[in-house]
Amino acid sequence: MENKLKELRDRVSELSKELEFIHHKWYLKYHLELVEKMSLELYEKYESADIHLLKGLVWIHDYAKIIGVKDKKEVLECSKKLLSDIGFEYEYISNVIHLLDIFESKITKDLSVAPLEVRIVSSADAISHMYGPFYQMYCYENPEMSVEELMGSNIRKLEKDWDRKIVLPEVKELLKERHIFLKESFGELSDPIIKNL
Repeated sequence: MENKLKELRDRVSELSKELEFIHHKWYLKYHLELVEKMSLELYEKYESADIHLLKGLVWIHDYAKIIGVKDKKEVLECSKKLLSDIGFEYEYISNVIHLLDIFESKITKDLSVAPLEVRIVSSADAISHMYGPFYQMYCYENPEMSVEELMGSNIRKLEKDWDRKIVLPEVKELLKERHIFLKESFGELSDPIIKNL
């Protein structure tokens, strides 16, 4: 199992560095590897999660995005094909694709009641945006957008992550101050700005 998971990691890693992928300069180090690191850190607290399913979901969660697939049905199909090509067993593939299907439904489903592996990877995915250079890279990759458009887009992404994807309550509690800081950096300033002077 570990050899197959390593192959999955290697294949997705290599694809994420392809020049055709818009985020190829930073995505592996500052997103995929961060999601893996944070998911494994969370696993230490939530050891009842299936570690193999967790690792599979970590490395398949953005595979379709990396290869340019957006339609949800196609996302599931191409992800299933990759897992099959690597040689994972049918039952494992079915379980990972089921988790990916739930993960991809973050706007329509309440992920706080999703399987633990989904809650961990969803939370880690959102947290990676809060710690890595995600928001700065968005600005860099979209130079045609005005400052107001960029700030508005960043705040919408932050709030979607906060409201829909960070679903482990104790993790959310730990990130409250960082959330406030990021909102302020995107232009949502309190009044007065300088408090308790």
